[in-house]
Amino acid sequence: MATLEANKREDLRRSETRKLRTEGYVPAVLYGKKTDSTPVYVPSIAFTKTLRQVGWNGIIDLMVDDGSKHQVMVHDLQQDVIKGHNTHIDFFEVDMTSEMDADVAVNLVGEAPGESEGGVLSHMLYTVSVRALPREIPEQIDVDISELGINDSILVGDLTAGQNFAFSNEAEETIVSVLPPTDEEPETSEDDEEQEPELVDSKGEKEE
Repeated sequence: MATLEANKREDLRRSETRKLRTEGYVPAVLYGKKTDSTPVYVPSIAFTKTLRQVGWNGIIDLMVDDGSKHQVMVHDLQQDVIKGHNTHIDFFEVDMTSEMDADVAVNLVGEAPGESEGGVLSHMLYTVSVRALPREIPEQIDVDISELGINDSILVGDLTAGQNFAFSNEAEETIVSVLPPTDEEPETSEDDEEQEPELVDSKGEKEE
């Protein structure tokens, strides 16, 4: 299990939060069912390395500078999409003896034959809900699409649950399917568009 050091945040002013970020820290909050909400901050680089090591659903030993130790998961991570750095973290303290629900990423594996036949791959469910003990939550669910032809689908009910976890989604929910190719109308130029006939009177003169 990975370990990450954290410090309590006593000064919650916005200016102090900005200062922490410029100094290489990420403001965060620690909470849980039996844990009071506690503002903390962690080193940005160390957090990134830890998350890369354990994965999104991994367990982290959060060591706070008051001497307390908490087994947490990253419940929410806010990022600055322009500057590309983390701006705030929610650490959720888990009960290692109780099952919990977690969203797990769906990873499509292989190439669907239906695509090479002109079909359109439609990935509809990017995460599935899994119920398990915190240690047993998988990092991702691999879904093999190598036999998926046109009009074929893979539902949640088609997945095989692990030995230590179960899916919480409805079995009828579609994860991925290959849709048939759409018949598009050929583009027409202005010259091809139907033009109204010129009106000619009985004398053979054009009407204005």
